[in-house]
Amino acid sequence: MAGTESTTRTRTLQGVVVSNGMDKSVVVMTDRYIKHPKYKKFVRKSTKLMAHDAENACGVGDKVTIEECTPLSKRKSWSLVSIDEKAAL
Repeated sequence: MAGTESTTRTRTLQGVVVSNGMDKSVVVMTDRYIKHPKYKKFVRKSTKLMAHDAENACGVGDKVTIEECTPLSKRKSWSLVSIDEKAAL
């Protein structure tokens, strides 16, 4: 099978930075909407993920894009791609 290449897409998510107190790490809260199985109403669920911020560029309230990567520590397996919108001070 020469010439056929498999392309893998890494997962990317958007969220808001809720903590940046660590060195080179941020906590990003992401929201998703799911349909309740019984009541058929859409409910917002949130997840907090640790992400690697190499330059310590993020501040609390910034909207960021993160992507999945190989595990960097016990809880950190996401890395910062870009800062979409800086928070108003």
